[in-house]
Amino acid sequence: MTKRDQAEPAPWKPSLNPGLELRSLPLTPEEGFVASRLDGATDLHGLSVVTGLSPERVEAALERLVSLGAVSPAEAGDEDEPARTDEAAGVHRQLYETSLRRLPPEERATRAKTAEEPEVSALCFDPLPAVIHALLENPRFGLPQARLVAIHHRTPSGLEAIAARAALAADAGVRRALLRNPQLPASLLRRLHGGRRLLEQHKLVVSRDVPEQTRRAARELLRARFGSAEAEERVEVIVKTEGRCLASLAGLPVDGKTAALLCGRTYSSTLLVQNIARWAACPPALIAHLRKQEVVRRSSALKLALQRHPNAPSRT
Repeated sequence: MTKRDQAEPAPWKPSLNPGLELRSLPLTPEEGFVASRLDGATDLHGLSVVTGLSPERVEAALERLVSLGAVSPAEAGDEDEPARTDEAAGVHRQLYETSLRRLPPEERATRAKTAEEPEVSALCFDPLPAVIHALLENPRFGLPQARLVAIHHRTPSGLEAIAARAALAADAGVRRALLRNPQLPASLLRRLHGGRRLLEQHKLVVSRDVPEQTRRAARELLRARFGSAEAEERVEVIVKTEGRCLASLAGLPVDGKTAALLCGRTYSSTLLVQNIARWAACPPALIAHLRKQEVVRRSSALKLALQRHPNAPSRT
C-alpha cells in the first residue's frame, strides 16, 4: 500500500437517522427508493449499482435527504487530521504560488480537470470559482481537497459548489472548514445548519471557532428555528444551556405547551433561574413556579429578581 493510499479517507456510507419515519418526509418516489437502500455499509458507487440509478441521480437524492436531516452525516475523522491538513496545506500553497498561479486562468481551469497530485491539492488555493468547478470534475478530487477548498477559498460560488456535492457536504471536516470560512454565505449556512436541533445551533452562536459574521447569521437562524421548533426542543435548549440561549432569543414568546413543560420541572441551578429572571418574555406561570423552588427560597437575590420581573403575577 502506498503512502497516498493510506492517507485517503474511507468512502462515505450514508445511513438514515434512527427512528426516522420516511413517510413523514416530502420525498419523491426516487428519493424514497434511494433512502430505502441506505444501510450504513454501502457507498455511493454501491448505491448506484443496487438501485440501477446513475451516480448523479443517487447523489441528487442523497443531497435532498441530507438537506432534510434524514441522513446521518459522516463522522469526524481522527483528531490529528487538522494538524496534518495544515502542514500539507503549506506545501500545496507554496506549489500554487510558485508555479501554477502564473498560468492564465483558462489554462488553470483546463488543467484542474485532469491534474494529478500534488497539483490537484495545489489548485485548491486558486481564487477563481471556475477553477474550483473544474476541480470537481476531476476524479482525483476527494475529501482532502474539498477540505482545503472549504477553508481557504474566498468566493461564495466556489464554496457553494463544494457544498452542492452531498458526499462532500456530509463530511464533518468539510462542514467544519466551511463554518470557519469568513466568506461563508448566509444561504449556505442555512443549508448546512438550518435543520439542526436548537442545541446544536446555539453551540454555533457562541462558538469562538467561527467568524463573527457567521455567529450573527447563526443567531438569526436560531431565532427562526426557535419559532417553529417543538416545545420539547425549546425546553431542551433553555435547560441544557442554563438559560444562556435566552439572550439570543430576546423578544420571542413561547407557546402554552412550552410554558407548561417548563413549569413541570424542578429547578436547582442558580444560573438557570437567574437567566430566566432576565428573560423579558418569561411566562407569568413560570415565574410563579420558580418562586416555589427551594433554590429560590434560599436566595434573597433570586426572590427579588423574580419579584421585579414585569410579568411577575401579583401575590395573593
